[in-house]
Amino acid sequence: MRRKKMVFRIFGTLIAVFFAVIFIYPTVVTLADSFMSTTEIHANYGKVFEKKEHKEYWEYDSKDTTYKNDKVFIRIKPNKVTLSQYAKVLFLSPEYLFKFWNSVKLTLPILIFQILVALGASYSFARFSGRLKELMFFLYIILMLMPYQVTLVPNYIVADWMGTVGTYWSIILPGVFSPFSVFILTKYMRRIPSSYTEAAQIDGAGEWQIFTKIYAPLCKGTIVSVALLVFIDYWNMVEQPLIMLSDQDMHPLSVFLSKINEGEVGLAFAVASIYMIPCILLFLYCEDYLVEGITYSGGLKG
Repeated sequence: MRRKKMVFRIFGTLIAVFFAVIFIYPTVVTLADSFMSTTEIHANYGKVFEKKEHKEYWEYDSKDTTYKNDKVFIRIKPNKVTLSQYAKVLFLSPEYLFKFWNSVKLTLPILIFQILVALGASYSFARFSGRLKELMFFLYIILMLMPYQVTLVPNYIVADWMGTVGTYWSIILPGVFSPFSVFILTKYMRRIPSSYTEAAQIDGAGEWQIFTKIYAPLCKGTIVSVALLVFIDYWNMVEQPLIMLSDQDMHPLSVFLSKINEGEVGLAFAVASIYMIPCILLFLYCEDYLVEGITYSGGLKG
């Protein structure tokens, strides 16, 4: 039996490693090829596609694309390491940095205020009972299950009525009141033992003290986990800016990335690598909090 378990464990490990390599390989290729020279990139890839006539990236049509039959050589080791692609992106083409800054201006307010709103709403759902509260929480779940495409038209109508279409507010306000964070934090707060609250009330603590001294600290790991997921979701958004923002100069880099491939493929690798840096750094920093949020339940190891 022990030998059989060992065989299954080795087999399962090999399968996990295989799929891990498959998932991480595109990221490794992107990072490695960003240090290749333009000549080497064109020698390996050529032009991925060409347009029959120049069109803007939002007017892209598959009929206008001629795919080449040239072979593509995917390599993760540059013949000569160069920073020319990064120099062009960072110093010679400021439009990429402007788009990067647009992504920051959209994502950070949504992240900060969505967490703040979710903390207050989740505490109310977890602490107080009632039919109206349960109905509201049920509606939150329904809204969370709906994809953005389903609520796109109502969001646009409301934004048009408020006069925010064409501004960042048309994206920030719906993002701030997204039900995702409320749902996750509420489910976690409901697992906090009631004895913690009762002990605090005996000592004379009010609701604000219970919230700031007990619930918020115990939810620290979950808050960081939710914040990371929210950041990745809105950092990579495409539909919202395309629909709500008519001014191209206001588009984030996630929308602008599709235009880069029209010119030099090397720039696409460099910009994509820069675009991944915030997500990678946040994941490395928040890894311990992610594990804590998963393995702890209401302050008790589970």
